[in-house]
Amino acid sequence: MAGDETSTDFGFERVRLAEKQDRVNEVFRSVAKRYDLMNDLMSGGLHRAWKSAFVSTLRPSRTRPFRLLDVAGGTGDIAFRTLEAGGPDTKVTVLDINEAMLGVGRERAGHRYGSRIDFVAGNAESLPLPGNTFDAYTIAFGIRNVPRIELALAEAHRVLKVGGRFLCLEFSHVDVPGLDKIYEAYSFKVIPRLGAMVAGDKESYQYLVESIRRFPTPGSFSRMIEEAGFGHVTHRPLSGGICAIHSGWKLA
Repeated sequence: MAGDETSTDFGFERVRLAEKQDRVNEVFRSVAKRYDLMNDLMSGGLHRAWKSAFVSTLRPSRTRPFRLLDVAGGTGDIAFRTLEAGGPDTKVTVLDINEAMLGVGRERAGHRYGSRIDFVAGNAESLPLPGNTFDAYTIAFGIRNVPRIELALAEAHRVLKVGGRFLCLEFSHVDVPGLDKIYEAYSFKVIPRLGAMVAGDKESYQYLVESIRRFPTPGSFSRMIEEAGFGHVTHRPLSGGICAIHSGWKLA
């Protein structure tokens, strides 16, 4: 099915577009309860520093209303950091296609943030939200799981206000000689085994590792962001290129 517009990557497999979303949903249903623990184990805690750097880049306002849409953010990591960094008029809508992940986020949020946060089930390719509404759109470690990334980027552009910012934190391509080989070996030999031991699910973590390798290079992804209508597109590698922060602005 290579080259067929009705197919897409699911890790190293080619599957039909209609099939990928169901399979991704099953992956995250399986790992939801252990998702944050596994992130700590897989990254040695680095994912916390990456997410903090991501929210620092976002710079939510402390003095004026600021409305964020965090997509594929079910467990709330980015949302909670944004609410704590922003002022009392900062509000976050967390959107995720997976109810199990949203359930984890709702449980973690409790009553801490009141009406400043809401959780919405929805598809990144067709957001159930009005256009020209949000000051920022974030997606952290989620866009590579979207079957049609170009549709998600177009939807991001649609729901942002003019002057709004798109920010994406995603695994990338290691560009440090030596580290690239260590990272490759760790990814394929250690992470699936951790998934089996801690989450009881080797296959889901095998998919997650493979999906990282299938994600476009930073330059290619930057072009996709530009093609969706964003300007001033940049990317910043973190930890030798293990992940990167991608940024773009809705200028008109």
